[in-house]
Amino acid sequence: MIMSVKVVIAKTLAKIGGPVSKLGSGSGKSFAGIIFSKVAGIDAIQELSGELKIGSILLTGTNGKTTTTTLLIKLLSSDIEIRSSFESNTINAIAAALIQQKGDIGVFEYGIRNIKYGIPDTVQRVVNPVGVVYTTISPEHAQVAGVKNPFSEYYKAKELLSKDMNKGVIITNTDDPRTAFLGYKKRDDVKINYYGLEVDDITDFFDAQEIECPACGKILDYEKRFLNHRGVYSCECGFKRPEPNVKLTNAEFGSDKWLLTIEGNLFNYPNNHDISFSVELCVPPFGFHNIYNTLASITAYATFTPKIENIEATVEKVFNNLDMSFIPPGRFEVVRNGDKLIGLGQGDNGDAAKINALFMNQYIDGPLEFIYTTPEEDEEEIFEDHFEVIKALNPAHVIVVPGRKSIAKAEEYYNIIKEEYPDAEFYPLSYAEMAKRIQKLYELAVESEYDYVIMTGCGEEQAMWESIKQKLIKR
Repeated sequence: MIMSVKVVIAKTLAKIGGPVSKLGSGSGKSFAGIIFSKVAGIDAIQELSGELKIGSILLTGTNGKTTTTTLLIKLLSSDIEIRSSFESNTINAIAAALIQQKGDIGVFEYGIRNIKYGIPDTVQRVVNPVGVVYTTISPEHAQVAGVKNPFSEYYKAKELLSKDMNKGVIITNTDDPRTAFLGYKKRDDVKINYYGLEVDDITDFFDAQEIECPACGKILDYEKRFLNHRGVYSCECGFKRPEPNVKLTNAEFGSDKWLLTIEGNLFNYPNNHDISFSVELCVPPFGFHNIYNTLASITAYATFTPKIENIEATVEKVFNNLDMSFIPPGRFEVVRNGDKLIGLGQGDNGDAAKINALFMNQYIDGPLEFIYTTPEEDEEEIFEDHFEVIKALNPAHVIVVPGRKSIAKAEEYYNIIKEEYPDAEFYPLSYAEMAKRIQKLYELAVESEYDYVIMTGCGEEQAMWESIKQKLIKR
């Protein structure tokens, strides 16, 4: 592909600016992309995307994006050189990866909260993905820049990332009716590879919520619930859960390891034909939500690797040697501290907090203390979801700490909790003195009189949780 003069100049300037971008943290090194877009314009990213022989894969969803992207990078990198970005949900991060890296395929995490800031239609047009991966879609990330974003608009923004695709494959969670419907609507335009669960060992212990059919708006009928709104569902309008192409067919859950059997029969894009595989995985007990992330990453890998003969060996090698480093810093983990088992990590929306609770619940064998970090003002809906999680775990004792800036709002939430749990305690720890907050949360966990402690809710997504976690590990 011959590039225009403007694009060549912009790409050269971006490469010169590249070393500056390396001073940034994580994978949000988008400075080269910013330079390119300023000089050549966003539309010129189409020429960068055109350099990829196979094309680009975009990963989106409410939860699980970063973990799924990280796992997919591990898998695909075993077979082919790739360009990638994660934890930086901007078009400039994608452009920077296209400019600064080499490879025939792109793997890019792309979170979207609304159309205005996420520009999903523009991203779809200029990146022109051959693959879009949906993890799950739920209303937890509907607030943007302090403004409540209607869920219908949030959902539409996710859909726009794949709406105009006319080639490639959509990879989507069939157990989630919202993501499944996005694939269902595009079945005449592109290939759809669904993933989901085909086991009886995973069930949701939360009260069932009514979920509207994405096709007609009526209430879905659930035969089985796996995790929140994910399960086996159908509607009188005719829409129902599609059969998964990649599925978990057996699971054995132990205290120190999980044995998972995953079977697949799906369309492989580079080779343009259907393939089959079966793998037996031995993984750490990394939580039910990560089973979905595992399925999503394996489905995307098997869909886009050009080396289909490697699928089973590569998947088993990657997952049978997990050291948990694939879980981003600050995410929920259960650690042993003396005689205590302490589960802690970010749970800043209802879905994430429920997932954390389901993860922790498999370890609880006695009275539990819940150390809850609260949301901010105007986040009452998040609190309501969190309170449901607290009550579902039925803790023997509750401690409430501000997770955001407002101590006054945190105390309001505490007073609501105290009506249900009269012995609940409140610690008005200041956001401005984060080091003291971290130290006190650590002390509350290790000095707890209970053998089982869960600490979750809102907070500094990585720094606070990771600091506490490291203190617990080193003790």
